[in-house]
Amino acid sequence: MNNAYFDFAEPKNEPVLSYGPGTYERKELQKTLAEMKSHKRDIPMYIDGEELRNGKKHEIRPPHETGHVIGYYYESTEEHVHQAIDSALAARDAWAATSWEHRANIFLKAADLLATKYRFRMNAATMLGQSKNAFQAEIDSACELIDFLRFNVHFLSRIYKEQPLSVAGINNRMEYRPLEGFLLAVTPFNFTAIGGNLPTAPAMCGNVVVWKPANTQIYSASVFMEILIEAGLPKGVINLIYPPGAMVGEVCYAHPDFAGIHFTGSTGVFQSMWKSIGQNISRYKSYPRIVGETGGKDFVFAHPEADAAAVATALARGAFEFQGQKCSAASRAYLPSNLADEIKEKLIAQVKTMKMGPVDDFTNFINAVIDEKAFNSITKYIDNVKNSNGAAKIICGGGYDKSKGWFIEPTIIETTDASYVTMCEEIFGPVLTIYTYEADHWQQMLDVVDTTSPYALTGSIFSQNRYAIEYMTKRLVNAAGNFYINDKPTGAVVGQQPFGGARASGTNDKAGSILNLYRWLSPRTIKETYVPPTDYNYPFHQE
Repeated sequence: MNNAYFDFAEPKNEPVLSYGPGTYERKELQKTLAEMKSHKRDIPMYIDGEELRNGKKHEIRPPHETGHVIGYYYESTEEHVHQAIDSALAARDAWAATSWEHRANIFLKAADLLATKYRFRMNAATMLGQSKNAFQAEIDSACELIDFLRFNVHFLSRIYKEQPLSVAGINNRMEYRPLEGFLLAVTPFNFTAIGGNLPTAPAMCGNVVVWKPANTQIYSASVFMEILIEAGLPKGVINLIYPPGAMVGEVCYAHPDFAGIHFTGSTGVFQSMWKSIGQNISRYKSYPRIVGETGGKDFVFAHPEADAAAVATALARGAFEFQGQKCSAASRAYLPSNLADEIKEKLIAQVKTMKMGPVDDFTNFINAVIDEKAFNSITKYIDNVKNSNGAAKIICGGGYDKSKGWFIEPTIIETTDASYVTMCEEIFGPVLTIYTYEADHWQQMLDVVDTTSPYALTGSIFSQNRYAIEYMTKRLVNAAGNFYINDKPTGAVVGQQPFGGARASGTNDKAGSILNLYRWLSPRTIKETYVPPTDYNYPFHQE
């Protein structure tokens, strides 16, 4: 029997634990880190609820300690991709027909498991596999992922309550069906929470999912899959596989039951996906939903009446937390000539106190970048500045070392060219470029801020002048999907700052809001007439 309206009240954001000296959580996390580091996880694929270990075996090494192996995963073949799709489609009817309150409670249970039993295990997995410090792991793999699960349940319950008007003699109602087919979730390395949200948000709506995480996030993704299984997720609803990216695309985009993609990653990859989907459009039963959050070249603009200390701290945190490997990281800064020296002095002083090293030393603020490919790409930008003709110079950092891990110092570049390459291109590492402008020309500089980059993800402005704040907010209306006033451009919180950008930064479907969930639903309007007419004539026909 299902004859009640189920209300899932708006939750509170999960409290962030401090991990300060002497705290319970610090001791437990350090203990869990040591335990997980001491043995090698044998990580399977999950297809139709079964653990599979029959692909090519790959080692997983911490980015900050590349001489140590913490586990193995099994590379998926094309056959595995087909199996995952078949498993998802076989599970679709039963999952779509499952009552909403039962679907919801699976994900709410997963949130509670993550908040309690699995909190330190999930954070430790993120720290070891993705080289995040304790605080960055806590706000990501614990708090944000918990918030995604709880808030999405609430948002979806609000959607289900939305019904059309009915007039006398007629009842109108709306059903919110899952999409017809299967969804592909392709998730990034930099946020465990995104890795968890991209498959679960559509699944919560009754969809079935093939989940392909980045190879560098498999370690923590597998822990979250264990949580979902323990929470009672039925077999085949989410299938976790590890194929090469090109292969999973070729198989999924050619399938007639492909219903959509939930993606976070690079702009180039997303554009290639869109092209492939377009080329296959005649194959599909329905038009696929394409949702993606991609790159950013995020700015901080300081007005001549900004607070220098606030700007310096926003740049220190916004540019260098998690080694700048956030889509929202501050990577270009515009400083007014009247404040530039003071801001740079304060910023450099802060950066020079940042310790760098492995994650199990909690005094380290900076850890390693994710892998050798990223290391080589980032250091190439740094080397080019060192060899430049004078348009740019390094004023802080610039060192790097790969002998024990992929370590790059937080690096500040100063340029006299507002179009210098590091002001324009996404670097995705601990590199900030500063340009100083004439304070009297701050209004003209806003056009430079708006047009320098093809991206429009996040951006910050700093000023104590309210007229200037309003002016800048209006002038930069299309420059960022998440816009910050007197704050760093990172750290969006579910339910508070729905996240996403436009232009080359993605479809702006706002993860962490009700807007994202609409994308995974296919509404059906039902009109029921109680006493239908029996004569085709209308009154106006009469003489």
